Amino acid sequence: MSDETFEPKIVGFMCNWCSYTASDLAGTARMKHAPNVRIIRVMCSGRVDPTFVLKAFSLGADAVLIAGCHPGDCHYQNQNYKTIRRHAMLKYILPQMGIEPERIRLVWASAAEGQILADAIDKLSEDVRKLGPLRWADNWEENGERLEALESIVKEHEEAMEVQP
Repeated sequence: MSDETFEPKIVGFMCNWCSYTASDLAGTARMKHAPNVRIIRVMCSGRVDPTFVLKAFSLGADAVLIAGCHPGDCHYQNQNYKTIRRHAMLKYILPQMGIEPERIRLVWASAAEGQILADAIDKLSEDVRKLGPLRWADNWEENGERLEALESIVKEHEEAMEVQP
């Protein structure tokens, strides 16, 4: 696939109260933005576990967008501060796993900020298009199967932990 035709696959984890509503506003107001974000609604950006991000990459995402309420305006008190810490941790860990830290983005967008969210989607899409496809999932292939080998290792580990006193 040439760079000119590459359209990144982006997974967007969006908080129910602000950014998901902002994406709805962007859609109903017909604000133009890149169409290559698959939105997953979560109740709070603080609910986005780092394993969700890694799973998205392992299943073929080229980038991940985490969007939530502005710090201090979280419907669940201070959970978006947890999001800030997790985002910083992921930006540190991803390069060690062969993933550019630019492939994950944290955005704050209130329910009324559909344009801010649309602009953030466009910017992430443009930046990832320059990076090219991640193809990280290909690193997990073993005998034509992607995650089965990893899943079996995890299962064996969990079973071993149950046996130990």
